[in-house]
Amino acid sequence: MKILLAADHAGLALKNKIKDFLIEEGFDTEDLGTNVFDKEDKYPEIMLPAAIRVVNDPINTHAIVFGKSGQGEAIICNRLPGVRATVYHGKNLEVIRLARGDNDSNVLSIGAQFVEEEEAIEAVRLWISTPFSNEQRHITRNEMLDSIE
Repeated sequence: MKILLAADHAGLALKNKIKDFLIEEGFDTEDLGTNVFDKEDKYPEIMLPAAIRVVNDPINTHAIVFGKSGQGEAIICNRLPGVRATVYHGKNLEVIRLARGDNDSNVLSIGAQFVEEEEAIEAVRLWISTPFSNEQRHITRNEMLDSIE
């Protein structure tokens, strides 16, 4: 599984820390930027290539995106049929379990303003390790989500 990483200026520092963690853990990662702090960057331009790659290879590619709240980053990713981005902004890891187990989340959007490095690592580790339940009711719902254009 390749894990794509993308961040705007607000998520840059946390993205780099998570990238180091993933590499140390032996994950195949690809950094899609940003790699320079630019307060004027535009997160839709940065996140969209990651979301497109997930759509084009959903079995072998997932993405973790980072922004100030994680909300806008998830919104742009979720505009593409086949992307199921979930937002994590701290405190309750149950949202990660449900997003993976029920929704087969393939993009994790982290609100860097609200999540410290250790909590982000814990969330990423849980997101990666939690399998999709493969329950028919969830498969049917996910197919409905993926068919909306």
